[in-house]
Amino acid sequence: MFSPTDTRMMQTALELAREGRFSTSPNPRVGCVIAQGSRIVGQGFHLRAGEPHAEVHALRRAAAAARGATAYVTLEPCSHYGRTPPCAEALIAAGVARVVAAITDPNPLVAGKGLAMLEAAGIETACGLLAAQARELNRGFLSRIERGRPFVRLKCAASLDGRTALSDGRSQWITSAAARENVQRLRAESCAVITGIGTVAADNPQLNVRAFPTLRQPVRVVLDSRLRISEQSRLVQDGGSPTWIATLQTDSEKARRLAAYPHIRLLRPSEKQGKIDLADLLRLLAAEGCGEVMVEAGAVLSAAFAADNLADEIVLYQAPKILGQTARPLFALPEPAGALDDALWQTHSVEILAPDIKWILRHSSWPPPVS
Repeated sequence: MFSPTDTRMMQTALELAREGRFSTSPNPRVGCVIAQGSRIVGQGFHLRAGEPHAEVHALRRAAAAARGATAYVTLEPCSHYGRTPPCAEALIAAGVARVVAAITDPNPLVAGKGLAMLEAAGIETACGLLAAQARELNRGFLSRIERGRPFVRLKCAASLDGRTALSDGRSQWITSAAARENVQRLRAESCAVITGIGTVAADNPQLNVRAFPTLRQPVRVVLDSRLRISEQSRLVQDGGSPTWIATLQTDSEKARRLAAYPHIRLLRPSEKQGKIDLADLLRLLAAEGCGEVMVEAGAVLSAAFAADNLADEIVLYQAPKILGQTARPLFALPEPAGALDDALWQTHSVEILAPDIKWILRHSSWPPPVS
């Protein structure tokens, strides 16, 4: 069905789509290649919401050479009017002869309608080329649309014996500068970074991207059920990044003062056993367009996401240090039943960031079946 040339072109389109990984949300990461046979005549990628889509950039570069060409797109071309016109219409107007999509768009506004529009105009279509790679690239967008919640990554840093801080709470720095810089890239890829009020009180973090310029800072989400956050904290005083405070107490003078800051929003998720319902919080974040979120928190909150099966990925930066048995653990969890049974987590990749190791694990339920 697909030729070696088709595969090469789609690989190029996927590489282009990755260029938008720090900026496109809530839109998907999409790349497009326009080719006459084995010759690329136009290419482009989507940079951020509200700006031209990948197909438009590629068609502009191809100009008249798009007529009779094949368009390779990592996601089904859109068929509806949003902040930009439909890409399917642009491909029809340009006179392309064939469109190859990696995956269909699960957005109900599209969901096969883009390919159907192209076929109705007499354009040959095909779908499914390098689909697994395309889904991986857009795991956050697809999770938000298909599951109604973001793709959740737990970021952890630990010693060789699985400890995150000394018994007195000191933890800076377990890992190396190379590992910390790598975390900055994970933040930049994320729509939101979630932490708990305990981490905010102990570390006064910034939770933003500082290592390199980025078009979009992640939303900083603080779980603070009793609204204990200090108004002098960096997350309150730093207006350079949005801060959303998830709390069960929104009707107070402090809540009104905090809500007066232009970069702060108060979220009111459901309550579960006196605490914030994490599943409901994730539903709220998905409704706000957050597709990929990272949890940077202490042992209690990280364990809560894991215990509720709300984490899809763990990124563990492990340093070649031994902190000892009185140091603080990676996850504050009781010994689970069946702890020695088949593992819920599988190794996805391992990378050396000298002197540390970056270990990525995926939950056994990921990826979910395609509906």
